[in-house]
Amino acid sequence: MPEIQVTHDAYGHTLNGHQVFSPDDKWVVYDTRNDPTHIGRTCCIEKVEVATGRTERLYTAPSQTEYGPGVGAVAWHPHGDKVIFIHGLLNCNKQRPYDFTRRFGAIWSVQNPSSVVAADARTVSVPLVAGALRGGTHAHSWSGDGTWVSFTYNDYLIEQIEKKGTGIRDLRTVGVMAPGGVHVSADDGENFSGQYFSVVAATVTEEPEPGSDEIEKAFDECWVGRDGYRKSDGEWQKRALAFQGHLRTTSGDLLTEVFVADIPDDISRAGNEPLEGTIESRPAVPTGLVQRRLTFTNDRKFPGIQGPRYWLRTSPDGSLVYFLMKDDDGIVQVYSIPTIGGDIRQVTDLPVSIQAQFNLNAEGNRLALIAGNSVWVTDVETGKSTRLTPPREDAEAPVNAALWNHRGNSIVYNRYVATAEGRYLQIFRLELQD
Repeated sequence: MPEIQVTHDAYGHTLNGHQVFSPDDKWVVYDTRNDPTHIGRTCCIEKVEVATGRTERLYTAPSQTEYGPGVGAVAWHPHGDKVIFIHGLLNCNKQRPYDFTRRFGAIWSVQNPSSVVAADARTVSVPLVAGALRGGTHAHSWSGDGTWVSFTYNDYLIEQIEKKGTGIRDLRTVGVMAPGGVHVSADDGENFSGQYFSVVAATVTEEPEPGSDEIEKAFDECWVGRDGYRKSDGEWQKRALAFQGHLRTTSGDLLTEVFVADIPDDISRAGNEPLEGTIESRPAVPTGLVQRRLTFTNDRKFPGIQGPRYWLRTSPDGSLVYFLMKDDDGIVQVYSIPTIGGDIRQVTDLPVSIQAQFNLNAEGNRLALIAGNSVWVTDVETGKSTRLTPPREDAEAPVNAALWNHRGNSIVYNRYVATAEGRYLQIFRLELQD
C-alpha cells in the first residue's frame, strides 16, 4: 500500500500514542520532539492538515531552554477543538529542570489560543488541598465523552523523602481528573490552581506481599470503553481504568499484570486516608474505588504481560481489554481478556514481534499495529493480519504508534527520514477503503 508523507519540515513531528486526530479527521496534532526522551527541551505543539500537509503552530512554551519548561504527548479532545498535553513547570531552570514530578496537564483551546490553562492543580506546600496533586502528570487521555481525563503520576513530595534514603519511594501510579476546578491560594510556580479535581486511582506500596495482588507500580492506563462497561452482576460501571501493575510472585520475582479500577461517580469523598495525602504520605484513592487484578499469567512459558512500551486498549463497549504478551515462541502478540475476568484469547498470530503502540479503530473490529518494521492491520474476530507497508531497515522503520482516524479509513504513524539537513521524525499516512 503506498504511504503518503504528510510532514516535511526539518524538525521532529512526534505523534502521541492515541487521540491525535481532530473530531472531523482533517487535522493531526503532534509535538516537535525529534527524540521521545526530549520533552523537557521541546518547545511546541502543532497540527498538520492531513490532505495538504499544511502545518499550524498551536502553542510555544514560554522561555524554552534545554532545562524546560518543555511540552509533549498531545491528545485531541474527542468532540471539541482543544487539546491536552504535558507541560513542564513554568519556573523550570538549570537548578530546577523539567522532571517526572515537575509537570502538569496543559489545555489549549481555539477559544483561548494565546495561552494554556492547567488541568490539574498542584500544591507542594502546606496546606495541601484535596483535588490538587503534589507532583507531575503525563500521558493524559480524554474519556470517551471528553469530560474526564486519565493520567499517569509521579509525586514530588514522596520523591524528596526518597532522596533521604528512608525506604519510602516515589511509586508511579495512575489517576483521573473530573470536572470542577480546584483553587490553590499560593500561586508561585510550584503551586497553582487547576480546572479539574484530580485524584490517584490505584493503590501502590513499596513492599507488596509476595503472591498477593498488591502492586508497587501502576502505569500505562486507558479508559475502559467509550462509556464504561457492564459488570458481571449486570450493573453498568460508568467509568473505569485498565492499567498495568507490577507485583511480586511468591518467589519475589517482578511480574506485570492487567488491573482494572472501577471509579466512583463522586471522587471527592475520602476514605480512611486524605485524598491529598500528607507531607509524609502519598495521596489516597477516593472511597468507593475498587481495584482488582484481571490477568494471572505466572504459569505461562513467558510469564507476565510484556513487549515494547505501550498503553492498554479496550473495546468500544468496554467488554474487552487488549494487551501485549509473548506467545510460546517468544513472539510479542496482542491478547484480550474480558473486563469482568475470564479466559485470555490470543488475537494476533504474527511471524514477528509487535514493536510499538497498537490501536483499535472506532468500531473495535480492526487493530493497527507495527511489527517487523512494517504497519499491519488485524481483523479482531478472525485474527487475520495484513501487512500494509514493506519491511524497512531499522533506521527508517515505523515507530511510536499506528493510529486510526475516527472514520477508520486512514492510519498515521511516525518514521524517521534522512535528508541533507538531518534525520527527522515525520508523519506518514495510509489510505484504506471504508
